[in-house]
Amino acid sequence: MSIEEQLHQRSGSVCELSGATDHLCVYEVPFAPVQGADACILISETCLRQIENPGTTDPNHWRCLNDSMWSTVPAVQVVAWRMLQRLKPEGWPQDLLDIMYLDETTLAWAAAGEKEKEKAIKHLDSNGMVLETGDTVVLIKDLKVKGTSLTAKRGTAVRKISLVADNPEQIEGKIAGQQIVILTKFVKKT
Repeated sequence: MSIEEQLHQRSGSVCELSGATDHLCVYEVPFAPVQGADACILISETCLRQIENPGTTDPNHWRCLNDSMWSTVPAVQVVAWRMLQRLKPEGWPQDLLDIMYLDETTLAWAAAGEKEKEKAIKHLDSNGMVLETGDTVVLIKDLKVKGTSLTAKRGTAVRKISLVADNPEQIEGKIAGQQIVILTKFVKKT
């Protein structure tokens, strides 16, 4: 029996995170200490897209973790824990993390990804503070917004920023209702 067939049998042919039944695919959980079906989960394309592209994450989609975090499958627990960690700035995921239980081996697997992320690109503000998705920053100088007549004034707060994944010098945020890219050297974390 193939890994995909094993996952369909284990999950009842539903996404092991969201419960969706359409467009299912196999996701191999990174840093798995095991192989085969135990290192994989069956997930929807929507979940996969948001896991692999953090900039497209829709926090409301992940409210499904309220149920899936209780799965008895370690690979599902690991992905649920990692997504809750990513979404912590939203507030509600911290409540779930507080009540979630992972045995030592599963927690080590889940945290393995965090250690790798620390080595990855870091977005730093003008003072050298690490910026994370969901942070609030303040502009430290007036900035002209290209393509518009808007000038973002010094002291303007930009809430719930998102990080540009492949460029540590850029973040995205809304100013005056417009989503813009801002250079990290012109902001400070609050």
